[in-house]
Amino acid sequence: MSTDALSPLQTLGLIGGVTLAALSAKYHDRAIFDEHREGIPYRKGYPLVGALPIILANRSNSHDFFTWNFENLDSLTTTMSSIGIGRRISTIDPANIEHILKNNFQNYAKGPKFQEAFMELFGHGIFNANGERWKYQRKAASVIFNVMNFRDHFTDVFVQELRYMTKNIFDVAADNRQPVDFHDVMFKFTLDSFVLLGFGVELNGLQKKEKVPFAESFDAIQFNSSWRMVFPAWKLSETIGPLLTPWKMHVKDHIKVVDTFAYEVIAKRKKEVSEGKEFKDLLSRFMATRDENGDLLDDKTLRDVILNFIVAGRDTTAVALSWTFYYLMLHPRVEAKLLKEIEKNITDEIEENSPALYEVIKGMPYAHAVFYEILRLQPSVPGNVKYALNDDVLPDGTHIRAGDYVAWSPYAQGRSAKVWGPNAREFVPERWLTPEGDVRRESQGKWPAFHAGPRVCLGQQLATLESLVAIVMLLRRYKFSLLPDQEITYVTTVTMPMKNGMNVLVEKRY
Repeated sequence: MSTDALSPLQTLGLIGGVTLAALSAKYHDRAIFDEHREGIPYRKGYPLVGALPIILANRSNSHDFFTWNFENLDSLTTTMSSIGIGRRISTIDPANIEHILKNNFQNYAKGPKFQEAFMELFGHGIFNANGERWKYQRKAASVIFNVMNFRDHFTDVFVQELRYMTKNIFDVAADNRQPVDFHDVMFKFTLDSFVLLGFGVELNGLQKKEKVPFAESFDAIQFNSSWRMVFPAWKLSETIGPLLTPWKMHVKDHIKVVDTFAYEVIAKRKKEVSEGKEFKDLLSRFMATRDENGDLLDDKTLRDVILNFIVAGRDTTAVALSWTFYYLMLHPRVEAKLLKEIEKNITDEIEENSPALYEVIKGMPYAHAVFYEILRLQPSVPGNVKYALNDDVLPDGTHIRAGDYVAWSPYAQGRSAKVWGPNAREFVPERWLTPEGDVRRESQGKWPAFHAGPRVCLGQQLATLESLVAIVMLLRRYKFSLLPDQEITYVTTVTMPMKNGMNVLVEKRY
């Protein structure tokens, strides 16, 4: 048929169809205009859109999907091409991870997509900052995380909160044979503890049966920010959403809730300081800090500080404790062995003496081994991503181009037989003990549970102490049992919370 017989619109349609067909043939398994990366095993996607539909379809079990992807492609480094997300190279190779986070740290930053997705939550706080802005925040916070604080004040607060929890929640549940959402209790415990330690505010979340409104909105924003990382049309959906369902709370509503909380904390502290009161906590430290330009921090920056450190201080420890007790309930051998170590070392008198409790817990190798094994299999931050500023070559020979997003998955790494041996998927705390019974150390690249390199977690000792104090005090007093017919799984967000909580029955040991 001659094109002379076609109308202009038909001709345009024909040309468009031919062009689309040609592009689909060329980019038949990847995003349009994205070229193959030679030498990197890759997950084939769909014409023009690449792997985006696959990623969205596996959103609810994304960590297991990426674990399967590494296994299916039989490689520790893989790649995907997705329209709207860009080229992403993923690795669980310990040498690569150590290179990205430590050895060539300067080349890998928080990229524009990450910063935009998390801007409303993190702002320019430590988790979302690069360069000098990140440096001054890390320096200011590091002063708070010292041994004396851990040994005395921090342990005092943890024990105080745990005593309230045992008396008013678990004792009552045991006496009445009532189930308890252990996951919810842990989140309230870590929120109460950290907000009191860091900002001098008593939230008293453990005293409330309902969820804390701030915490609910905080969780909703985290989930939404994570969703933005894989859904290119998030700006459109967040514009339309409030118009279609105005009766629901949306992102801006949740932002108002967390902002109100943060600014009230700041205003309260400023009023107390004006009245001559003195504080030595995280908030007071930052109120006296100067930014990269030499200026004192304004309220917006202090708000960012508060929200960033709540993620670090509440979420990571709460999920670690929840998964710890889940695994202990599933593995009675490990529970019995841990209980034996606790009974050998901890007495009521030691619990009453914070410095003594700190020192005794430091010397309990099996408790540490259990906790480290949990973080291997259920890492509090199960996945992360950086942005390459310049071309690079990873230790395994993978070529990275400037602008690539490079992801690593502690969750998938912990399940990899190539990294952890044939029993990688098994819960075996003994792998963390030397033949002499001491705690074994692994490289940051093999076990990046607390990140690695210059950005290694400042609060790793705090998180470990808080978790072990809770494990010791709770396991001494109670035997927990899972309620039947529950689905215990995770939510895909910044950390690794349980999707449906975890209902348990409580039985007193004495």
